[in-house]
Amino acid sequence: MIRLNNLVKTYGERRAIDNISFEIRKGEVVGLLGPNGAGKSTTMKIITGFMSPTSGTVSVCGFDVFENPLEVKKRIGYLPENPPLYLDMTVETYLKYVAELKKVHSREIKSNIEMALGKTQLLEVRKRIINNLSKGFKQRVGIAQALVSRPEILILDEPTVGLDPKQVSEIRDLINHLKGEHTIILSTHILSEVQATCNKIIIIHQGKLILEDSIDNIQNIKKQQTQLTIKLRNESELSEQLQKIQGVLDVERASHNMYLIRIDNNQATVDGILQCILKNNAGLIEMTLKENNLEDVFLRLTYESTL
Repeated sequence: MIRLNNLVKTYGERRAIDNISFEIRKGEVVGLLGPNGAGKSTTMKIITGFMSPTSGTVSVCGFDVFENPLEVKKRIGYLPENPPLYLDMTVETYLKYVAELKKVHSREIKSNIEMALGKTQLLEVRKRIINNLSKGFKQRVGIAQALVSRPEILILDEPTVGLDPKQVSEIRDLINHLKGEHTIILSTHILSEVQATCNKIIIIHQGKLILEDSIDNIQNIKKQQTQLTIKLRNESELSEQLQKIQGVLDVERASHNMYLIRIDNNQATVDGILQCILKNNAGLIEMTLKENNLEDVFLRLTYESTL
C-alpha cells in the first residue's frame, strides 16, 4: 500500500533522510519511532506529498506521490504535529470546509461529518468555536479532519503531544477503534502507546532506517533477553568470570559492588551467576531481574549507537 524506495532528502550538506526503503501493507498500524531530528516528520511529509525528496520514490496504493499527487491525497488523511485548525470556526463548519477542500461529494459531506464527529466523540461540541475547546478536544478535531474524507490511510504525527494522561488514553482508545478500517502510521515518543496500538515498528535514527519489524518479534526479543542487576557485599572483580558463563550476553560493572548483566532468559544462566558469586565469597545482597521492553530496544539502537 505504501512503498518507499531509496528515499533521500538533503538540506545543503546534511542528509535528513539517508536512503530509506520500507513497505507498509494494507491494514497495518505502524509506529514510526526515532529521536528528535531523526527524520520522522520529514518522511511523513514526503509520503503525503507535502515535501519533495532529493531522490528516491514513494508510491501510495500504486500511485507515485509526485506523478499522481491528487490520487494520493484522496487516499490519505494527515494530522501534522500542529493541527491545521481555523480557531474562529465551529467544529462542524470547519469539518464541512475541510470536506469541501478534499472534494468529498456533496451527497456524502453530511454523513462523513457525522462519522468523523462520532468516531472522535465530538458530537456534543459540534457547535462550539474551536478556539474555546481544550487542547485535548482540539487534537480530536485535528483527527476528525483527517477522517472526514474516509481515507484509506491515516498519518498521525505526534497525536498525543502535550496532552494529559487521561487525554492520551482517550486518543489511544480512538486509534485502537480505527484499527482494521484504515492503514495507520503513528509517530510518537510514547513507547507504551506504540506497544498498545501498533503491530509493526519502524525506527529511524540520524536519517537511516535501523529497524523494521513486527511487534510480535520485538516481544520475542523481550522474552529472550533479561537484564539482571546484582549487588554484592564485598568489592569483587567478577566481570571476566561472569562473561564466560553460558547465556551471559554482556556485563557492565556499574559500581565497585554492583553489576548489570544482560542474559538470555534461561534459569541455568542465573544459576551459573549465583555459583560464581558463591565461589568468590562475594556475598549477594540483592538480585533484580528486569525483562527488556520496547524502550530498552529503542535506547539500545538509538542511544548506545551514538556513544
